[in-house]
Amino acid sequence: MSYLGIDLGTSGLRALLLDESGAPIGAAERHYAADHPHPGWSEQDPADWIAALEAAVAELRESCPEFAGLKGIGVAGHMHGATLLDAGDRVIRPCILWNDTRAHAEAARLDAMEGVRATSGNIVFPGFTAPKLEWVRAHEPDAHARISKVLLPAAYLNLYLTGEHVADMSDSAGTAWLDVGARDWSEALLDAGHMRRAQMPRLVEGCDRAGTLRPDLAAAWGLSGSVAVAGGAGDNAAAACGIGALNEGEGFLSLGTSGVLLAARDGYRPAPETALHSFCHAVPGRWYQMGVMLSAADSLTWLSSITGMGAAELTGALGDEIGAPGRVRFLPYLSGERTPHNDAEIRGSFTGIGAETTRDDLTRAVLEGVAYGLRDSLEALKAAGAEVDRLIAIGGGSRSRYWLRLIATVLDVPLDLPKDGEFGAALGAARLGLVAATGAAPEHVMTAPAIGERIAPVAGLREAHDAGYAAFRRAYPAIREIQ
Repeated sequence: MSYLGIDLGTSGLRALLLDESGAPIGAAERHYAADHPHPGWSEQDPADWIAALEAAVAELRESCPEFAGLKGIGVAGHMHGATLLDAGDRVIRPCILWNDTRAHAEAARLDAMEGVRATSGNIVFPGFTAPKLEWVRAHEPDAHARISKVLLPAAYLNLYLTGEHVADMSDSAGTAWLDVGARDWSEALLDAGHMRRAQMPRLVEGCDRAGTLRPDLAAAWGLSGSVAVAGGAGDNAAAACGIGALNEGEGFLSLGTSGVLLAARDGYRPAPETALHSFCHAVPGRWYQMGVMLSAADSLTWLSSITGMGAAELTGALGDEIGAPGRVRFLPYLSGERTPHNDAEIRGSFTGIGAETTRDDLTRAVLEGVAYGLRDSLEALKAAGAEVDRLIAIGGGSRSRYWLRLIATVLDVPLDLPKDGEFGAALGAARLGLVAATGAAPEHVMTAPAIGERIAPVAGLREAHDAGYAAFRRAYPAIREIQ
């Protein structure tokens, strides 16, 4: 028997195959692009997701004989995306993605409505799904009038796999239509956003069986017998399942395009005033909270693009040993910011640049700015009562030991690096598929990886970086006023 995890990312899809013991046996990736037709817009054609999935499955079928014994599938997806379908399940317009900020005015209006934060447990951020639909209603009324169903990206793949409109709790918590405490659609929130329950998918827990692989698709993939499709998860909830973060205080730091600092919670403790996200976990009876910065490794990618040097080359030039904060300061708000500012319009800046400033100084400032932005999220988690004494580091940025030492020092929290093998959203999705197919207990399947290295804070630099963080905090209102 085998189990397939699908991680539908912003820039590509990763498919991971596990054997019956939960060990990875094969993987395939396909990539696609997002469109940015106007400043602040970010869209994708859902047909690209289907093409990527079919190509990845074709590769796994050819390379892994175990694929023929597939019994369970789980899908993780980038959250908040608005995939609009008509009565024939045809896509009405390109999916508006999580990092699209066009709906900032609609988000502010919804957020100011009485009871919205109290029911959803969250600020209504511009990237959430509900304000996107309000934008469509105002600017594309003909498209809005045709909407029969609104699906998140992972739910759209679930529709392709099962023929059913079904979504999980963790992904749906990021719409601003879900009562996150009750784990159900809220009539009041739907009314506020001019939507109806009939336009929403059926809700299931992420590790429950959401449906069965369509017989025609199973035949095309060379499969026989029933294949369970799990409810799945939003990408960060799936990543938490992949690194075994189910219990209070267990969490991870993700240095991807965006930066995420996530902690599992054993109860529902919303703190929208902190700009934390308080979402359902992918397993029943659990929740998680996370701080999100929109430009983490993306800040380094931007610097790489304008200097003509690879990200690894930029960070490698700094060596492995960190020092006190430099004179040059970077605010990492290239695409606005969520935690803690909830500010879609703020943009980044360098300050302290002189004739003597070098490329290495700019690199160091970018890494420090991202580290301080992550400290904002940690402080918000502490304010919400979370106790974080260690974090597992994942994402492309975690390849830089310099950056990890800097972040560990700024946060004053050790960072653990998985020893080897798979972890993250694709693994978490496959584990959800395994649980859905077998009925195994989630806590027995979603275990932590072996740790290969622990990056400890540099004690002698803690005070200097506390001061650097304080200066970083003071810089935001000043820059906001200028911009």
